[in-house]
Amino acid sequence: MGASRPGLTAASRGPDTSVNKEPGPAIRVVSTFPRAVREIQHQWIPLADGTKLAARIWLPEDAARNKVPAILEYLPYRQRDGTYKRDASNHAYFAGHGYACLRVDMRGSGDSDGVLMDEYLEQEQLDAVEVIDWIAKQPWSTGAVGMIGISWGGFNGLQVAARRPPALKAIITLCSTDDRYADDVHFMGGCLLTNNMGWGCTMFAFNARPPDPLIVGEAWREVWRKRLEETPHFFETWLRHQRRDALWQQGSVNEDFGAIQCAVYAVGGWEDGYTNAIPRLMTGLKVPRKGLIGPWAHSYPHAAHIMPVGFLQDALRWWDQWLKGRDTGVMAEPMLRAWLQDSVEPRQRYTERPGRWVGERVWPSPQIKPKTYFLAPGRLVGGAGESVPLTLSSQQTTGIASGVWCPYGGDSDMPTDQREDDGNALCFDSEPLAERLEVLGAPEVTLELAVDRPLALICVRLCDVEPNGASTRVSYGPLNLTHRDGHAEPKPLVPGERIRVTVKLNDLGHAFLPGHRLRLAISTSYWPLLWPSPEPVTLTLFTGANAKLALPERPPRKEDSRLPPFQPAEGASAAKATELVPALRRVRVERDVAAGTQTYTFETSRGRTHFPQHGLTVELKGSNRFQIRPDDPLSARVESTWTTLHERPAGPKRPEWRVRTETRTVMTSTKTHFKLEARLEAYEGSTLVFERDWNTEIPRDGV
Repeated sequence: MGASRPGLTAASRGPDTSVNKEPGPAIRVVSTFPRAVREIQHQWIPLADGTKLAARIWLPEDAARNKVPAILEYLPYRQRDGTYKRDASNHAYFAGHGYACLRVDMRGSGDSDGVLMDEYLEQEQLDAVEVIDWIAKQPWSTGAVGMIGISWGGFNGLQVAARRPPALKAIITLCSTDDRYADDVHFMGGCLLTNNMGWGCTMFAFNARPPDPLIVGEAWREVWRKRLEETPHFFETWLRHQRRDALWQQGSVNEDFGAIQCAVYAVGGWEDGYTNAIPRLMTGLKVPRKGLIGPWAHSYPHAAHIMPVGFLQDALRWWDQWLKGRDTGVMAEPMLRAWLQDSVEPRQRYTERPGRWVGERVWPSPQIKPKTYFLAPGRLVGGAGESVPLTLSSQQTTGIASGVWCPYGGDSDMPTDQREDDGNALCFDSEPLAERLEVLGAPEVTLELAVDRPLALICVRLCDVEPNGASTRVSYGPLNLTHRDGHAEPKPLVPGERIRVTVKLNDLGHAFLPGHRLRLAISTSYWPLLWPSPEPVTLTLFTGANAKLALPERPPRKEDSRLPPFQPAEGASAAKATELVPALRRVRVERDVAAGTQTYTFETSRGRTHFPQHGLTVELKGSNRFQIRPDDPLSARVESTWTTLHERPAGPKRPEWRVRTETRTVMTSTKTHFKLEARLEAYEGSTLVFERDWNTEIPRDGV
C-alpha cells in the first residue's frame, strides 16, 4: 500500500459506530471489525523458574487457521480490575484488525505469582523476554510481537526492547522516559521530587492487595501474606539512592541507545510529566522511529480529556508496517509531530488548547535556532549588559501555583496564575512582543551566581505574561546546585563562591503572541513539588554576558498546513463496570495564621467500581498532605494515606470475600537526615490479619 493518513486503518469495512463516553471523551465505539474476536478472560503463562503470570487475551476467532502477530501490554496494575475497562477497549480493537493481544500482570501483581520488589527490575525485563518467547511459539502466532504501554508499560517497552528478544519487532511507548534518575517521578535536576514519596506510597498500597480467589483458589491467602511480609516500601529504597547510581542506571535506556534494535514509536503530551524523553529518543536512537506530542496529559491520546484523536487507528498503521510487513506510509511522514500551542490564560484545567500540528523530518531540526535573551535587572534584553548583583531568599511556600508534577487532566492539575510565585522570585521580563514567537524544544538558561549555604537549589520558570498581567507557566527546570557538574558525584557549594550553571527547562511547543511578554523567574524553593534545602538560602545572581536565556525558535513553515488530520477517536467497547462512587482529584490550600503553616492537600480517590462480569467491587482512595512554614525548610512534612477495598458477595459454592488495606506514610527531615514513618494494616472482613511498621532515618546526600 502507499501512504495513507494518520489514523486510517489499512482495511476498513465501514464498521458500525456509536458515540459513547467510555472509554474516553467523545470516543466512537466500534461494534464490528474485519475479524471477529474472542476473549480469554484468564490464561496462565509459565516461566522457567516455575512462576506463573496471569494474562487476559483477545484473539481473532480464526487465528488458529489464519495466524496473527501479537501485541503485549505488561503492567503491575491488575488486569482483573485496575485496567479492566481500558484493556477491553484497546486490545479488542487491535484484535478485531488481526492481532493477538495480551494484557499480562507482572510477577507479584494482580493474580500472578510472586512478590514485586521494586519497579523496572532486571527480573521484570527477563520475565517479559520469556513471555514474548511464549507468545511467539503459540499456534496462533506468526512469531512477530510488538509491545505497547503507557507509563510503567511505556518504560518496560523500552527496557525490554534493549534486551533484544528475537520476536520483538516494534514497540509503542507512551508517557515514559529513557532516564530513570533525571527524568522520572523521583528526582528532577538532582532535586528530590515530593512525587517520589507520593508514587512510592501509591505502590506501597497497591502492592499490598491480594490476588482474586476465583483465579488462584485457596492459595490466595498464602500469596497475599507473602506480599504483605516481603514487599518493601519502595520509597525507602528510592530515598537511599539520592544520586545517579547503579539503581537508576539499570533500566535507563539512554545508557546505551544502541541496544535498541527494533522500531520505536514514542508518544506523549505537553501536560504530561514525561514529554522530554521523546525528543531525546528521536536524537539518540538510530532505528526507525517516530515521535508524537499532543496537548494531552498522562493518558492514551484517544481517551484524553482534551482533543482526543484517532490514536488506535494510527497505532494500527504502525503495527501493520512492522508486524505485518505492509507499507502503510507511516515512515514517510515527519519523524516528530507536535501540537504547537497558542498562548492561553492560566487555568487549573483546560478543556481545549488552540494551536496547530507541526512536523519535523528529522530531530534535532536544522530549522530550529536559538533566540537569545540576556538578563538585566528586571529585564530580558537582546544584548549583554553590565554585571549587576541581585539577591533573593524565597519563602519556602514559593511554588504554591505549581500544579502537580504529572497531570492526569483533573480539575486541579495544572499550574495556576504564577503571580504569587513570581512575587517570591527574581523576575526578568521582555518588552511586549512585536510579533508572534514560536518555540519548539528545550529552553536553556545560563546563570552566574553565588549562594550562602553549602546545599541549595534553584527553580527556573519560563512564563507567558498577558497584557493584563496574568502569568502562565509554559516550562520550568529545577537544579540542585550540588549537582551542577553532574548527578553521579554531588559537590557541596563554597558559600559566596561565584559559579556558572546551565539549567535545561522542560521541552515545550508554544507560541507567544504579540503584546505578550516573556518572563524568566528564578527562586530558591519550589514547594510542594520539590523537597526544600536544609537551610534558608540567599542567592546572589549576576546579570550580564553570563546570564542568558536561549529559546529554540521555530520559524513557521507552509508544509505544516499540509499535514493530514487525525481521524476521530475510536475504540472497542469498554468492559462493563458500574461506578458506585465517582473518582475524585481535588486540591485544597489552607493557611493557618496562628500556627504560621500552609497546608496543601491533594485528594486522589479512584472511586468505587463494581465489575458485573466477575462480581468484584473495588474501592481506592488516597490523599497527600503537604505542610510547611514560609520561614523554615525543616518544617516540611508530607503525609500520604491510602485505603484499598476488594469485595465480592457470597454466591453458589463461594463464600463472601472482603479484604481491605490501610497505609499511612509520613516524611519529615532534619538538617542531616530524612525521617520516614509508615504503617500497613490488612483486614479480612473486619479482622486485622496483618500489621507492619517502618521507622527509619536516611542521611541526606547533597539534597
